[in-house]
Amino acid sequence: MNSSEEIAVSAMSAGRSALRMGPAELVQAAAMARRFYLEGKSKIQIAEEFGVSRFKVARVLETALERDLVRIEIRVPAELDAERSDALRARYGLRHAVVVESPADGEETSPDPENLGETAADLLGELVSEGDVLGLAWGRSTIHMAAALDRLPPCTVVQLTGVYDAGTAERGSVEAVRRAAQVSGGEAHPIYAPMLLPDPATAAALRNQTGIARAFEYFDKVTVAAVSIGSWEPGISTVHDMLTDEERAHYASLGVAAEMSAHLFDAEGRRVGRDLGERCITVEADRLRRIPEVVAIAGGQRKAAAIDAVLRSGLVTSLVTDTAAADFLLNETGPKPRPALDRADPDGI
Repeated sequence: MNSSEEIAVSAMSAGRSALRMGPAELVQAAAMARRFYLEGKSKIQIAEEFGVSRFKVARVLETALERDLVRIEIRVPAELDAERSDALRARYGLRHAVVVESPADGEETSPDPENLGETAADLLGELVSEGDVLGLAWGRSTIHMAAALDRLPPCTVVQLTGVYDAGTAERGSVEAVRRAAQVSGGEAHPIYAPMLLPDPATAAALRNQTGIARAFEYFDKVTVAAVSIGSWEPGISTVHDMLTDEERAHYASLGVAAEMSAHLFDAEGRRVGRDLGERCITVEADRLRRIPEVVAIAGGQRKAAAIDAVLRSGLVTSLVTDTAAADFLLNETGPKPRPALDRADPDGI
């Protein structure tokens, strides 16, 4: 029995309907329910033990539920919101959606709360299998996630983007890749290069360097990826903060609503400002779309609209977020998104 589920079986009940059963019926029903719910025996095994048909056992178990002899409670840890998680998964057609409680005071102390990273680390422990190739993109949330990892099957870990600042590599995405590889016992393929370069020629030259080219060779082998999402505003998007004022204004004029791994999206999930990618060290969008499982980690009201945009892009299959963002996403009145698992490109190309 799962630790998140509790099944209470009692021969006594305060319900009036239970009192209509005779004492022998009550005792037998409680015994059968105990065998089925707590001991995991099949209805056929119970029928053989009590000398009745399995249809009789099925009727008794059904009656036990109806008359409150058996109470089934499904419990998840307090920090997880199972109802919002399931509703979000259904609305966006995701493979997995996990919603954690936002800070109790309702204030966002960080654009990427550490509890999102901790939950994402637990989710990766479920999703990654031995022999997989795990890809990690730059982002505060993915760095929090890597720091929280305590279990991971043997796998190869590859960095999917350059770093925000080459000088922060030791405590940024390079260290996240190293940490994940250390936990898994697998190989690490970091990228020692900035995410954004001054021009396409410099970026192309860096991509051809031996270490970076080796990491890029693994992009088509990635089976599970973890990415962050940013809104197009200061402090919420790494790429936004790396650009000049003139460049920010230019991309804002194109209708940028979200950023993920240096790819820009409008509110409908369509990619805009594609020329920016030519200056960046990052996994290409078409490669991301081919990765079987892409988990986005992002939360907070300030990122909610950006999360909606990225979920419409067809690049993400699963989401770890919080209740503040989930409430916005579930109340969004815009066009219903296509199922994320379709991996459809809104541009049709």
